[in-house]
Amino acid sequence: MLERTQFWFRSTLRWRGSVLPAVLPKAIACGAVAIVVTILHEQGWPMAIPALAGLVPNIVLGLVLVFRTNTAYERFWEGRKLWGSLVNLTRNLARQLWTNVEERDAADHEAKAATLRLLVAFSIATKQHLRNQPVNEEIAQLLPKSQYYTLKLMNNPPLEIAFWIGDYLQQQYRRDRLELYQLTAMQKLLDGMVDCLGGCERILKTPIPMAYMIHLRQLLLLYCLSLPFQFVNDLGWWTSVIVVLISFTLFGIEEIGVEIENPFGGDANDLPLDAICETMLRNVEDLMTLAPSTHDFSSR
Repeated sequence: MLERTQFWFRSTLRWRGSVLPAVLPKAIACGAVAIVVTILHEQGWPMAIPALAGLVPNIVLGLVLVFRTNTAYERFWEGRKLWGSLVNLTRNLARQLWTNVEERDAADHEAKAATLRLLVAFSIATKQHLRNQPVNEEIAQLLPKSQYYTLKLMNNPPLEIAFWIGDYLQQQYRRDRLELYQLTAMQKLLDGMVDCLGGCERILKTPIPMAYMIHLRQLLLLYCLSLPFQFVNDLGWWTSVIVVLISFTLFGIEEIGVEIENPFGGDANDLPLDAICETMLRNVEDLMTLAPSTHDFSSR
């Protein structure tokens, strides 16, 4: 119980990963406007305008904010499901490759191990592609130098890696290392990996419509700037404090949607793609320590 309480306070007061850096300046600016309105009101100026309470009805603004946040979270969750599918497809294809591709000499074993590393390279290349990062040393350890330099010239590196994996499977079928039904099953898994890549690209390249985002922010600004005129007659010098709190809440909800609408970046609120790729690498490395029956080529 004590640990949960301590964690609650630590997470509540955490700066990194929160929307405070983006929201606080806006809320303080609205509070400053409220102070100016309060000073003018205290000097006798007619600043109290209760009719402004109907400028942007609370229920309308609330529904728009909820729709904005839900839309962003749907994109975030779809991205997570696609990467979860990519993990499962990679594990299944790695397992089938390692188990089913027959080895008749040491070269067969090395080629198969290199293809398993290509599966991990596909995920890393997908991560870098979605983040608009160039192919770098993170992926170099998994590829021969010739393939690494080829990838650096490609517009879509993960698609090139998928081609290499598919080409390897076709070669093993032509060399009678795979049965046709095994080839078909593995190609289907590889197709699923490419589908995950396409799904992530769809999320990345379909942003929230600009007109919707602009209109929501205009509504938020109008509403927050109208608050001092609504409250100053009843709250007096407390007006700025209440305006800051309400503005902080509303701008924070809108900023959360901005944070999670693109889930593939490297921020604290984005998907942990680095950790997911590291997990896949460990899984494949563990798999390669096992010796399937097709590995027994010593007696041939």
